[in-house]
Amino acid sequence: MQKIAPCLWFDGNAEEAAHFYTGVFNDSRIATTMHYTDAGPRPKGSVLAVTFELEGQAFIALNGGPEFTFSPAISLFVHCGSQQEIDGYWAKLSDGGTPQQCGWIQDKYGVSWQIVPDVLDPMLRDPDAAKASRVMQALMKMVKLDIALLEQAYRGG
Repeated sequence: MQKIAPCLWFDGNAEEAAHFYTGVFNDSRIATTMHYTDAGPRPKGSVLAVTFELEGQAFIALNGGPEFTFSPAISLFVHCGSQQEIDGYWAKLSDGGTPQQCGWIQDKYGVSWQIVPDVLDPMLRDPDAAKASRVMQALMKMVKLDIALLEQAYRGG
């Protein structure tokens, strides 16, 4: 068990969300499901929490109620090695959700994701400020990130 695991607060659809997320990522599984008891505060037998793993990262989906909602101030960053990987995650996570600028998606549950190619970080960190600036300018015009266009900007084309 990981020392630290993000806990995502849902309003009655934690189990549905956990199944959705484990369907998006290949190396994923539902680990445990806990149910409310007589002590409440939700109906006895309803799902309290689902522990699940995505690509080796543990998460807890909690049915806490309507008191709190998600914000883009916290997002889940997905490292992608190829455009095909970006396109696959983008299609699945944006289904019913809202694509946003710079590779961000707010999924149908309100959770924010960043779908980012691994090649972006070294381009933005390049000691050649002109290259890094061109990449940033190209990035700011994109919704779903396009590796070929980022690389083109990096090369100056």
